Amino acid sequence: MAPTLRDILDAAARGDFPPADGGTTVVPQACRRDAGVLSFTAHSVVFTDEDPHWVRETLRALDCDALAATMNPRFLAAFMDRTGRTAETIDAVLVGSPLPGEPPLALTEIEDAGHPRIGCARGRRDEVRAWTADGGVLVTGRGIAGRLEVSVEVDEDVRQRGLGRRLVNAARHLVAEPLWAQVSPGNARSMRAFQAAGYRPVGAEALLIAR
Repeated sequence: MAPTLRDILDAAARGDFPPADGGTTVVPQACRRDAGVLSFTAHSVVFTDEDPHWVRETLRALDCDALAATMNPRFLAAFMDRTGRTAETIDAVLVGSPLPGEPPLALTEIEDAGHPRIGCARGRRDEVRAWTADGGVLVTGRGIAGRLEVSVEVDEDVRQRGLGRRLVNAARHLVAEPLWAQVSPGNARSMRAFQAAGYRPVGAEALLIAR
């Protein structure tokens, strides 16, 4: 039985990656909302309900390194045109294991379902929860293939004081399963914060968003 997208993600969270064979695996979307590309070491996963034959033919037609083809702008543009979707950026993907005990940071859960951070997250995730700390907000929710994802926002006037790192570390104490993060590679502060909090880079991701 072929692995599902969730199977592939769960294995990557354990450190068990697809074979570094230069290949591309095409799997169905886990839900209508999410389509896109995951890039691991020398192997890519395209998750889409489009014809896999179209994916492979489009990749073969590109004049570029085959290892980079799924993240090539021409393929992503063709993918968006084919599906009528849009995209924002290619993110680095990191994952952190759950940690025991209470969070080492005072957090207050936001109960207001109309809070702007919760409303924004619900556009891309299910089962959204959010907490405030002094100077920041922590949000979790189920995103691609039901994986549990985290994001944080730190107030401008308290940045560069380690709050982002403490927030994403605290998030690991709130969960009982791997916690995923999508970070723009250019956002060096955020990348350093997640890595300092024990999150491990596992690959890159281009998420195609339904209009």
